[in-house]
Amino acid sequence: MHRWAIVWLLCLGVLIAYIDRTNLSVALATREFREALQLSDAERGALNSAFFWSYALLQVPAGMVVDRFGVKWPFAIAFFFWSLISGATALATGFASLLGLRVLLGVGEALVLPASLRWIRFHIEENRRGTAVGIFMAGTKFGPAVGAPLSAWLTALYGWQNMFLILAVGGLVWLIPWIAFVKDDDRQLEAAAASAAPALPFSRLLATPVIWGVLLGSFSYNYFVYYNMTWLPAYFVEHRGLSLNSMGVYTMFSFGGMALVAIAAGWTADTLISRGGDPVRIRKLFTCAGLICASTEVIGAMSSSHSVAVFFAVFSMCGLGLATANYWALTQTLFPGAAVGRIAGLQNFAVNSSGVIAPLATGWLKQATGSYEAPMQAIWVILLIGLGSYLFLVRRTRALNVAKSS
Repeated sequence: MHRWAIVWLLCLGVLIAYIDRTNLSVALATREFREALQLSDAERGALNSAFFWSYALLQVPAGMVVDRFGVKWPFAIAFFFWSLISGATALATGFASLLGLRVLLGVGEALVLPASLRWIRFHIEENRRGTAVGIFMAGTKFGPAVGAPLSAWLTALYGWQNMFLILAVGGLVWLIPWIAFVKDDDRQLEAAAASAAPALPFSRLLATPVIWGVLLGSFSYNYFVYYNMTWLPAYFVEHRGLSLNSMGVYTMFSFGGMALVAIAAGWTADTLISRGGDPVRIRKLFTCAGLICASTEVIGAMSSSHSVAVFFAVFSMCGLGLATANYWALTQTLFPGAAVGRIAGLQNFAVNSSGVIAPLATGWLKQATGSYEAPMQAIWVILLIGLGSYLFLVRRTRALNVAKSS
């Protein structure tokens, strides 16, 4: 199977994963679901966060698994497990059972990013990796973009229980081409690469400010993403008065636009690098530009105009797509000799720590203030911190110094 077809298959796989993790947000925006399970705002925040408790904690162990056993079969097993858990959400009877299922869903999906980024690292060259990562990461945006309206439509037609079942069963079809066509060869490719260049010890990564800049910047980027993934549907319906269907459409525009920008930005960065541009400088430029665009969300939050608020909700997400492929590819550029699964796992731990904190903090701030303004002001501050971390901490020289000292 051609390697770019596999990149698109990885995109589809993570798209399905994001549908399975975001369909709960749509259910939580419906009165029927909230009343059936008798959920408070604080419990809604906990449910939106629970997935990330296990998902974030297991990122480095998941990276170790794919570094040790390869990508193909661990990914297939994990995919099957999380699909079963997603479907079992239809059987939830209250807060406690739903909380447990969300934690288990996080366990199943923990391998998605370490496995996929490891496959890309060993099959796609540097000057095309931004495009590959952009295509793959587009799935993380198309997932909510497709999942929000699809989940809303299925819920309206068949009820929330059947919505969870239909999406889970439908997703299992992905396993057919994955098992049939993908080779289990990444460990052999890694061994060949290691013989050409010594590997950077994983333990040395924590000795330099650059990795902390990457982790802090990744956390900031995704704090905004996970706010939008978990609370944007409710924000549109409750605070801006949109219908459930309109909410699905605008959520689709937000995440779909971000996905398209991510692919375009990854390709553009690759093109500039192929023409002689410095990979670190170019990928940092796109990353910082994306964080600046995302920070405009606060303008909509402070506006009394619903149209202005919706515009900046969509624009800020689309603009953040400038960073999507490039901040992930930047890490592989800075640490080419690191254990790929584990470095991806470490970065994804920071990414999904924000998935734990953002829903909880948003729920708490909303309940404490009675408004969405405070949560969005917090997002603005966090995005500026992320921008500063990439500007001042993430530098090639600091990564090279670690490599030389090892």
